[in-house]
Amino acid sequence: MQTPDPSAPDRSATDIDRRFDLVIFDCDGVLVDSEVLSCECLVELLRRHDIAIDFEGAFTHFLGRSEVAIAEHYKRLGRRLPAEFGAELQRLVRESFTRSLAATPNVETVVCGLNIPSCVASSSDLERIHFSLAITGLQGLFEGRIFSAEMVAEGKPAPDLFLYAAASMGAIPERTLVIEDSVSGVEAAKAAGMTVWGFVGGSHYRSRNGRALLMAAGSDRIFERMLDFRQVSVDRGYGSLQR
Repeated sequence: MQTPDPSAPDRSATDIDRRFDLVIFDCDGVLVDSEVLSCECLVELLRRHDIAIDFEGAFTHFLGRSEVAIAEHYKRLGRRLPAEFGAELQRLVRESFTRSLAATPNVETVVCGLNIPSCVASSSDLERIHFSLAITGLQGLFEGRIFSAEMVAEGKPAPDLFLYAAASMGAIPERTLVIEDSVSGVEAAKAAGMTVWGFVGGSHYRSRNGRALLMAAGSDRIFERMLDFRQVSVDRGYGSLQR
């Protein structure tokens, strides 16, 4: 008898199908393993502008936040970032992503195995989201279903982006599941009245306790491999997900 392929999409009816009408995926740190690359670029650029910050500082203050949020943070501290800061950061990030960005292992299997609609809602600008998904081969999975913080008044941790994405997809918050890797993203999903599962499989969580961070922020579940998400679907239980 042929052994089933654990990475193959499974489209049988699942608990996820019954509980939810939509799955919203964050992009950076969930679909693509980009957070270390992004933080390294941010640290380098801030230092070029004589702002002292280390990787841990960038991670703590800016993981999952938009460029606008970064500028507002320093404005409150009395430092105005130059007008060209955003364009400079985009250039550094694009160069870094071109060299090193990879899709999260088995994320395509998870997305293709869903029986309900899915979309992307990210703090990044649309150009960066499309670029990230294109170079990792994931863009076709979300064509026409990509939402950015630049589409709403306030980005994460405000609920605006997730509420906008769900409304655009015809789903209500109570029937929406969000997959997030950042504290601000988890807080945004909870503020929107949605279920949120924290993903800690990105390289930025190898040396820190992502489970504790995301549980403290309000995550309903935590998982560290994309195939753990699939196991939830197959078993109609929570597999290796932890409260």
